[in-house]
Amino acid sequence: MKQENGVSQLEKENAIMGTPIKVKEGKPKKYIRQLYNESWSSRYNQTMSSGSISILWSVTVSIFAIGGLVGALIVIPMVNRLGRKRTLLLNNLFAIVASLLMSLANLAGAPEMVIIGRFIMGLDGGIALSTLPMYLNEISPKRIRGSLGQITAILICVGVFTGQVLGLPEIFGQESRWPCLFGFILIPSVIQIAILPFFPESPRYLLLEKQDTKRAEKAFRTFLGRKDVSQDIEEVLAETRKQRNTQLVSVVELFKMRSVRWQLITVIITMASYQLCGLNAIWFYTNSIFTEAGIEPHTIPYITLSTGGIEILASIVSGMTVEKLGRRILLIGGFGLMTVFFTVLTLLLTFQDRAWWLPYCSIVCILGVIAAFCIGPGGIPFILVGEFFQQSQRPAAFMVAGSVNWISNFAVGLLFPIIQNGLDNYCFLVFAAICLVGAVYLYFILPETKNKSFIEIDQAFAKINKISSAPMEPEKCSSKEKTVEQLEQNDSCVPSSDQNNLEMQRISQM
Repeated sequence: MKQENGVSQLEKENAIMGTPIKVKEGKPKKYIRQLYNESWSSRYNQTMSSGSISILWSVTVSIFAIGGLVGALIVIPMVNRLGRKRTLLLNNLFAIVASLLMSLANLAGAPEMVIIGRFIMGLDGGIALSTLPMYLNEISPKRIRGSLGQITAILICVGVFTGQVLGLPEIFGQESRWPCLFGFILIPSVIQIAILPFFPESPRYLLLEKQDTKRAEKAFRTFLGRKDVSQDIEEVLAETRKQRNTQLVSVVELFKMRSVRWQLITVIITMASYQLCGLNAIWFYTNSIFTEAGIEPHTIPYITLSTGGIEILASIVSGMTVEKLGRRILLIGGFGLMTVFFTVLTLLLTFQDRAWWLPYCSIVCILGVIAAFCIGPGGIPFILVGEFFQQSQRPAAFMVAGSVNWISNFAVGLLFPIIQNGLDNYCFLVFAAICLVGAVYLYFILPETKNKSFIEIDQAFAKINKISSAPMEPEKCSSKEKTVEQLEQNDSCVPSSDQNNLEMQRISQM
């Protein structure tokens, strides 16, 4: 993730629009391709062909998504064994190693270090994009769960904007300084290593998976800023009573569960739409549209900063309104607005030579697509993954969501050049159709999860899953657990406050 944020300009390649427009390729990309050619010449005393350089560049770009997929696949054993906080801490080591490899590649004359570093950086991103939303979801009170969950999207946008600023010619956008772009990744990693140890582990993880009530209470008090956390403990214990004897669910078992069938389908469709909605295509066209609008090439990098600013602003607006408007309206509205802007943008590009002001309208559409994405689809899908599934199912669910995310990311990088060459300006209609399908599906299937407990969300899906209520999944009980279950039946008439105290005592004995 940090790689994508820190040097996002590397992946925003320029493309050719309807009327051929030659656009100068980005400086960082140019310098890395130059590194490939020079290292090849020094080793084999011959110049590398342009086709070979293009293949190496394609590998460099796509290897990040492959690393992200691997990271998403290994996140389950990491978060289950190490916990959420320790996984995030350990993950910084991947970022540090990747940063050193990529920043020193030019000095060593070894382009392989860039490719390996990109893979490791993708590994870091795959782990982070699954673990961080999970951690934020589990430490949040339900009344601000959506707003806190949007922090991930906001910081991604801040990272993209920071990468744009650092890539300016006055800073690191020069031949002698471009490795510093990769070295900058060390700064957030070191800061996180220094600060994160002082944060508690997820209280839900401590209570439901480690049965450590004392540390869970302490964590709740730290995160919530108050001494009385009995109500929060009781809410978690309600989930505990429902799934006390349920072991952590594997991915295969998750797909077999009828009670979460449509939650899983919704997550897959939402995450696929998140990557396939065409935002990456916008980056391909941005510089060429700015050029067609008559903006001087040397000023385009500064004008491009407006896209990063729009991303940050829209993400903040989403974070401020997600608890008032809800996830449903922002997500459906975001995809719906993207459909409209993509359709209008196609028309503008088709007739761009008819009037001098049409390219400026295209710029407005580009900013509209970016804003619509960041308001809804940019961050809410990760919130939904944490809200749809119980504690025992959550790691497997994030693994599925992460896998779909990175496979779709790789597919976009692989297929977009083919789509663009075949359809030219009309390629945006493909993305408009994807956004429309996503919006329609969510309109009919997605319930509102705002200010609802995990059990209430389960019950909201019960009807479409064709079950009478959200049932307990098959359990594997030991003799000790059976005794606890019998005791619970005997305590069914105990007042809730006393029952809560009994419940905490039982968990500490498990």
